[in-house]
Amino acid sequence: MTDRLAADTAMGTVTLRVADLDGMIRYYTQAVPLRLLAHDGATAVLGRGETSVVVLEHAPELRHAAPHEAGLFHTAIVFESEASLAAAVYSVARYAPGTFTGSADHLVSKAFYFTDPEGNGVELYWDRDRTAWSWTHGQVEMDTLHLDPNRFLQEHLSEAAVAEPVIGDAHVGHVHLSVGDVQTARAFYVDRLGFDATLDLRGALFVSAGGYHHHMAMNVWNSAGAGRRARTLGLGQIDILVPAADDLGALAERMRHYGTPLADDGRTIAFEDPWANVLRVQAAPTE
Repeated sequence: MTDRLAADTAMGTVTLRVADLDGMIRYYTQAVPLRLLAHDGATAVLGRGETSVVVLEHAPELRHAAPHEAGLFHTAIVFESEASLAAAVYSVARYAPGTFTGSADHLVSKAFYFTDPEGNGVELYWDRDRTAWSWTHGQVEMDTLHLDPNRFLQEHLSEAAVAEPVIGDAHVGHVHLSVGDVQTARAFYVDRLGFDATLDLRGALFVSAGGYHHHMAMNVWNSAGAGRRARTLGLGQIDILVPAADDLGALAERMRHYGTPLADDGRTIAFEDPWANVLRVQAAPTE
């Protein structure tokens, strides 16, 4: 039985339960900006091209999660170029300037941080080429260096992007969670699920497949000691894509070996992490 996720594993769509569906559609289409790919009653799918990035599910009967509870820290959307990232950052600055919370050069990437109208964290970023990343004793070198958003826009924003900010492809690059403790996160996400640990950093764990800097991260910065989540607004589900059906079958076998309850319909498997965050894994569609 293999104990690692396939190297070509990637993140899929993030589902959010929201109180104001129309308002959240406006934010993710006008500000971020994504395209509205589908809208069927209480569910809206947003993304770029044929790639869904965020699914919004209308659930106004639910309460907002408290800041100290486990759940979503941020959904991180990666853009294919600095120009496409600059177009998105400019769009958020134009339509929702009050949602900006910070920016940083992480050595492996350049990132801009926001909070959507219902308190969900959003990161928009661009990756440097992997040849520019540094690794020491199996840990990727990351930092939080100053990144001036105005200078970034001056250097990378085109006149065309001001008029049409949807430039190029974008997809979920990683998902960062708030959890109760890092040790339990490591036992689940590394030992069971099969990610590789890439960085331990100040109450946080970063994990990936295939040598990426991180596909997921878990921190206790606001949520130390948090238990299982109640059903609230915010994170509904995280999708993970494995390359092939055999990879999906191997993961299902591994999770059953560890006694993790899971739903398996032959095409996808779904299970909860120790804080009741739902993960759904499926084989990537073939061409």
